Amino acid sequence: MKSPLARIAIAAFAAFSAVFGPTAAEAERLALVRDAEAEMLISDYVRPILAAAGLGKATIQIKIVNDTAFNAFVADSRHIFVNTGTIVDAETPNQLIGVLAHETGHLAAAHLVQKRQEISRMQILTALAVLGSAAAGVASGNGQIGAAGAFGSMQLSQRSMLAYAREQESAADIAAVRFLDKTGQSAKGMLQTFQHLAQDQLFASLGANPYLQTHPMPQERITQIEELARKSPYFDKPDSPDLVARHALMRAKFIAFTEPLAKVVRQYPDSDKSLPAYYARAIAAFRFSDPKTALDRTDELIRQAPSNPFFWEFKGQILYESGSVKAAIEPLRKAVSLAPRAGLIRVLYGSALVGSGDSKNLDEAISNLEQGMGDDPDQPVGFRQLAIAYSRKGDLGRADLASAQSAFASGDITLAKQYALRAEASLKQGTPAWLRADDIVTYKTPK
Repeated sequence: MKSPLARIAIAAFAAFSAVFGPTAAEAERLALVRDAEAEMLISDYVRPILAAAGLGKATIQIKIVNDTAFNAFVADSRHIFVNTGTIVDAETPNQLIGVLAHETGHLAAAHLVQKRQEISRMQILTALAVLGSAAAGVASGNGQIGAAGAFGSMQLSQRSMLAYAREQESAADIAAVRFLDKTGQSAKGMLQTFQHLAQDQLFASLGANPYLQTHPMPQERITQIEELARKSPYFDKPDSPDLVARHALMRAKFIAFTEPLAKVVRQYPDSDKSLPAYYARAIAAFRFSDPKTALDRTDELIRQAPSNPFFWEFKGQILYESGSVKAAIEPLRKAVSLAPRAGLIRVLYGSALVGSGDSKNLDEAISNLEQGMGDDPDQPVGFRQLAIAYSRKGDLGRADLASAQSAFASGDITLAKQYALRAEASLKQGTPAWLRADDIVTYKTPK
């Protein structure tokens, strides 16, 4: 059984880590949502912000977390995580752009590195304080004195850590407004977001100790943002009509895929003839096992906006997941032609070609799967489909390599190495495929 002092030290270390949200390792275990439409739009939102922050040449990926809470965060220097709840709640592009600008502020200031260093420093100081308290308890012959001293030290350290976190959040807010100003965008959406959050937190924050909050208290934050935002000549500048239209479609998609049917129907009734409403109703029909109605509604979407790749993608998805794999090929081919750099769509198209069972489609399937994985390698399913395609062509070396890559992308390093060793035995040494297999064989898991 651990002593009270040991339990206090462990609790302190956990508290320090909890202040700053998920670590990179914890972020890898989050339930993520993949959606080409949302990822492309959010990437378009964040690209000018990153450039304004001096991060334009950095490879920053958007990851969507399957969580209905309003939240966004960074857990490493390469990703910005956005909850589905944030997409649903952000009524305008500018509101979501403000959130992204705030997270970019953390990235630009290297806050993650500073946070981890501060955590390490405070953990060391707390450990020393716990040891000192233990010595005092031994000297006095009273263990309770030692435990009380250790607990007090932990509270002081935790408060110091929380104050440090609040300073970083305020700094990220200031940076976000500056980035928005540099890109000629309004910070009004950011202000609206914090006003909305303040209303939600009103009762929770009443009587709360401001020194025990990881973020500045709502009104402090709103006042700071509003003072800065209203100085900008772009404060009243509206979002572009194109972004407004794309945002409305993305938001309708996420509402239809994540919210109860009653809410979807209430928000997008049959009387609403807009494209987002048609989109939401088509998705709701598909989600609640009515593929025929979903197809009819999607065809209407395509009739109204034939150049939208995501409507064609959705039609292909309905057919593919309903078992009409061959029928899914043409709409997915159209989607790929309209969005050639969307790796997710190419992988779905390649999967349909493999699933058709027609050997004549294998070369086209392999070409699209490889290109799709090249544009978006974080798709184990794409590698699995590639393994099937190569196996049917009798190319067992490349089939084993694709299986190794699938296992590696899924995090099963042991299985990945087994497939990679088999691939090496079949592939010509020194070729690009052999080298990819060898990279997996020699890979060492970070400690």
